[in-house]
Amino acid sequence: MALGLAITGLAASLGVGLILLIAGIDKWRHRMLLPGVIANYRLLPTGLVLPAAKILPIAEIGIGGALIVGFAPLPVILAILLLTLFGVAMAINIRRGRTHIDCGCGRSQLRHPVGWPLVARNAVLAVLLFPRLWPAPSFGAMDIGTAMVGGVALYLAYLLCNSIGALIASPAAYRR
Repeated sequence: MALGLAITGLAASLGVGLILLIAGIDKWRHRMLLPGVIANYRLLPTGLVLPAAKILPIAEIGIGGALIVGFAPLPVILAILLLTLFGVAMAINIRRGRTHIDCGCGRSQLRHPVGWPLVARNAVLAVLLFPRLWPAPSFGAMDIGTAMVGGVALYLAYLLCNSIGALIASPAAYRR
């Protein structure tokens, strides 16, 4: 049981690491648009939007890379906090009736409005990281291989769900 949870935590760490790393790189590539995405959430004072837009991609790349390399517990805690922060920001806007705004999750070519499924997705990703905070038994080569495959599968499932969600929400989905 303990080994299974440890492998799950390592797989989640790798998968979330890929998610954050790629999202951070995408945000960095489109950094001119990021202040507008952050401002659209209407949660930060105007003076903090630009600093947040400068820090966010670097933080995602750093945390994602640290998770992939296997550092713990600090990157795991930071990833949990970041995912929770994103989920709370989306939830606040959903409660305000502002579901039309883009989540800013990355993949800028697929605009994805905020919604409860995205909040749930972030919560699930954060919860999956918790076993990585506990002391882990020694991993064998098969355990590490299993975690790597699980992490890549988690990342691919994330991409698939985001793409399907964005396509469903796109105006083209409603044309007949």
